[in-house]
Amino acid sequence: MSEVYAARRALLRERYATAGAEAAVVSRPANVRYLCGGAPAGAALLLGPAAGPEDLLVCPPDPVREPGRERVEEPLRTLLLPMTEAEADPVVTAAGLAASAGAGSLAVEEHHLSVARHRAVAAAAPRLRLTDLACAVEQQRLVKDEEEISCLRIAAEIADQALGELLESILVGRTERHLALELERRLIDHGADGPAFPTVVGTGVNAGRPGHTPTDRRVEEGDFLCICLGAGYRGYRSEVGRTFVIGTTPADWQIELYELVFEAQRAGREALAPGTAYRDVDAAARHVLDAAGYGEGFGARTGHGVGLEIDEDPRLSPSAMGKLDACVPVTVEPGVHLPGRGGVRIDDTLVVRPEADGGPELLTITTKELLAL
Repeated sequence: MSEVYAARRALLRERYATAGAEAAVVSRPANVRYLCGGAPAGAALLLGPAAGPEDLLVCPPDPVREPGRERVEEPLRTLLLPMTEAEADPVVTAAGLAASAGAGSLAVEEHHLSVARHRAVAAAAPRLRLTDLACAVEQQRLVKDEEEISCLRIAAEIADQALGELLESILVGRTERHLALELERRLIDHGADGPAFPTVVGTGVNAGRPGHTPTDRRVEEGDFLCICLGAGYRGYRSEVGRTFVIGTTPADWQIELYELVFEAQRAGREALAPGTAYRDVDAAARHVLDAAGYGEGFGARTGHGVGLEIDEDPRLSPSAMGKLDACVPVTVEPGVHLPGRGGVRIDDTLVVRPEADGGPELLTITTKELLAL
């Protein structure tokens, strides 16, 4: 894998050199991991103008590794700041090293640095001309290689397993909070680094509410039960969401609402193809609910990218600019929440594939049939 990370850094060097910078400091944690394979929290990566030994990972005095992070590749030099410099900032240190090495310009991730840290960099290396690396690494991360997709596939399998096991247990009378904790325990049991994001469990009037924080409300007969969870595996994160009915017979309004959201989700999934505009994927799903009069209950977007972060580019929303590429993993997650009644969300993780390769690859395979539990 060291060759993979070295190739990623070489491509980034080409990009910032073309923009006129002689060196770069990468500080956003997911970006550092993407370029190194792993790093302690707070580390910064200094890339010089040449390949290989010019790169340096600057680590904080008391490095703490995050669960699931791979070991940093061997050829990459590492500088551990001494404990006597407990207040030292790896980004500032990296900038000073670049200046000492003779660099005249340095690209930094301004969107990750606070104003105070940016000023500290400028003060530590006043002769350096600072430029913005912008989202160059995020754009590089957009298209995943097959090793990354393999990690996402395993993360999706773990989430499916945890959800499937929960559905075989008794649910009536248990609280949202208890169910969320059990799901997260099951993720760990099946080999996840941990949950990809705080697990969402909503029942009754809370069902379908995006980003709902589980409460002590108990599951009751006749409720919608909406669950959204994800697993992290080697840093890569999946997402799956399903809605069920508690009891033997769903009410007519529950069946109608579920079928509409299911149709919207299917339209969004079928729109995933290389060359399709992000906004057109959103429009495909949104049109179904708009036509049925539920447009106001739809969220701000139909989905988003996933990878080393649970919420990455691309954004599948009405205002999003850009078009899909092959091998880009995304979620498709339309939903409707009716205040005072509850709602439905259906959420899958997929990988964009051309039609010649079978179309979008569905990673989360838990049934989307409206089950009565």
